[in-house]
Amino acid sequence: MSSSDMQQRSATGNKALSGAKKAKQDEFYTQLVDIEKEIKYYKKQMRDKVILCNCDDPFESNFFRYFALNFNSLGLKKLIATSYIKSTIAGDYLPLLALAGLRPEGKEPYAIEINEVPDHQHRGATDLADVEYLLKHDANTSRSLNPDGIYDGGDFRSQECIELLKQADIVVTNPPFSLFREFVADLVKYKKQFLIIGNVNALHYKEIFRLIKDNKLWLGESIHSGDREFRVPHHYPLEAAGSRIDEQGNKYIRVKGVRWFTNMDNPKRHENLPLYKKYSADEYPTYDNLDAIEVSKASEIPCDYYGLMGVPDTFLDKFNPDQFEILGIPFGNLGKEIGVTKNHRGRTDIAITKDGKSRCPYSRIIIKRK
Repeated sequence: MSSSDMQQRSATGNKALSGAKKAKQDEFYTQLVDIEKEIKYYKKQMRDKVILCNCDDPFESNFFRYFALNFNSLGLKKLIATSYIKSTIAGDYLPLLALAGLRPEGKEPYAIEINEVPDHQHRGATDLADVEYLLKHDANTSRSLNPDGIYDGGDFRSQECIELLKQADIVVTNPPFSLFREFVADLVKYKKQFLIIGNVNALHYKEIFRLIKDNKLWLGESIHSGDREFRVPHHYPLEAAGSRIDEQGNKYIRVKGVRWFTNMDNPKRHENLPLYKKYSADEYPTYDNLDAIEVSKASEIPCDYYGLMGVPDTFLDKFNPDQFEILGIPFGNLGKEIGVTKNHRGRTDIAITKDGKSRCPYSRIIIKRK
């Protein structure tokens, strides 16, 4: 099951995803092209590594498909994928897998381990029709996953899946929309490298932000703005703007606020953000309740200012840890930690007075130059 993402759509899209969260509709299947565009920055780091896709039914997941297709070119040591809920496609393959003795019919949650992709007709695996061929190979296996008394079989939190996580070097997947914090917590606990999809709003989760502040998590390189299209199960309602149904009857939803979250480094992350504007008190006013200046666009950070600055979340798309230091989020309890006092509304959110009126700018991060 290539599960979900934490995405947000504008207007009607927000409503659809909010409803998805409440109903635990966590299946948002990532497009292969979006996976390819991001993984190209980390290919060398994947050589001789065990890759785990632990929210991914191989018959649905483009994450599994990407790594199966590129197993040899990436030089992978092993590919593991775990399925949680019933695949809408796998039923066509069950007789083949059952004959191969690899996936007993009727067993829904399962794990697939690919240790080798043989040269199939001198071209390797090229599509998911070759999955059963791979699994028949002696070096590859498939087995059912059982519930552990707390979690369902195939749940990334179950003991069987945790044991697979311990084997992995790198986790690459699209984790459940409703369980993003728990998912990242496991990755951190077991000290795994990861490349996962989430929503930009996750930056404000205190657990996630602390990792960003401590330079233990950052945003990926290929998605900085705009929306992305995800395939969703047939029973999902299409309420978001930009949704569609293709000629095969597959449903798609376009979602804003998508980002890659990772702890895998790459050279682009260390490129300096060009700074060209000069500081002036008129153009960069100070907040009412924090000694920091307001910078409404990351591209307009003054080149000659070294005090505290409040910048929008989009700054993290350009963040170079060698150039800037992240200090905190100036809202709520996180704001208290960096010295934000109560504003005109009696809340611990940064406020700024302009034309005699005090207002709270939307979503800021406090930084300073190094």
